[in-house]
Amino acid sequence: MNKGLLFVVSAPAGCGKDTILNELFSRTDKAGYAVSATTRAPREGEVNGVHYHFLSRGEFERKIAENEVLEYTEYCGNYYGTLRKSVNDLLDAGKDAILKIEVEGAMNIKKMFPEACLVFILPPSFEVLEKRLRDRGTETEEKIIERTQQARREVEFAENYDYLIVNDKLETAVDDLLAVLKAERLRRTRNDALLARFK
Repeated sequence: MNKGLLFVVSAPAGCGKDTILNELFSRTDKAGYAVSATTRAPREGEVNGVHYHFLSRGEFERKIAENEVLEYTEYCGNYYGTLRKSVNDLLDAGKDAILKIEVEGAMNIKKMFPEACLVFILPPSFEVLEKRLRDRGTETEEKIIERTQQARREVEFAENYDYLIVNDKLETAVDDLLAVLKAERLRRTRNDALLARFK
């Protein structure tokens, strides 16, 4: 059985990355979500171990100290990070591991795993992004301004990613992400063993 590939998906808050990934996983069984850990409180409807591993600050810091966290960052006052076990379990099962992490974490993953494929999801515009954040109804005005400013900083990192997907229409964005997963499996540098059969 071939090991899975490592993918990182990043996007500013409000770009629809959760919706895109949920739809992706409903359409393929060849990829899995490496559930991130966070110290932020769960939002309504979020389930521990499914959407995030919700940890106390002390638990998170213990996992960092014990090298159980591949990468982490502090964002808007909370820790977010990738648990080593979440990634290894998927890759060893032959599934592509998809990490949903912010840009600094993505850069750290790329340093540790140069073979990782990075995908950045963009909004159609910053105006559309701000409207989506308001339509959520889960953020204060202060948080909306903070997240919009953060989004502008995050988009500056997009040039470091391998693929860019604009989430203008959900179905198209999911099709594009599925195409990226397939393209990476076909990349020549990942298939040297195939060429070796013809030598």
